[in-house]
Amino acid sequence: MRATLIIPDKLIEEVQRLSGQKTKTGAIITVMEEYVRRKKMEDLLALRGKVEIDYDWKEEEAAELKAAEEHERYDS
Repeated sequence: MRATLIIPDKLIEEVQRLSGQKTKTGAIITVMEEYVRRKKMEDLLALRGKVEIDYDWKEEEAAELKAAEEHERYDS
């Protein structure tokens, strides 16, 4: 998407420097992706204590190992 934006020169230069991006577009994309990632993390953290998850990772791991063993038998 093409857009015309008015961004203070010093701000975009600082974003480029901090992000390590050489282009203004790359810097803006990097910052926007980071913002989205952080907002999603905040939303997930806001659910802490509100959602109960009954998940047994040991049982899940055992099922995955069994499936991998069966897959290996079929490939042999």
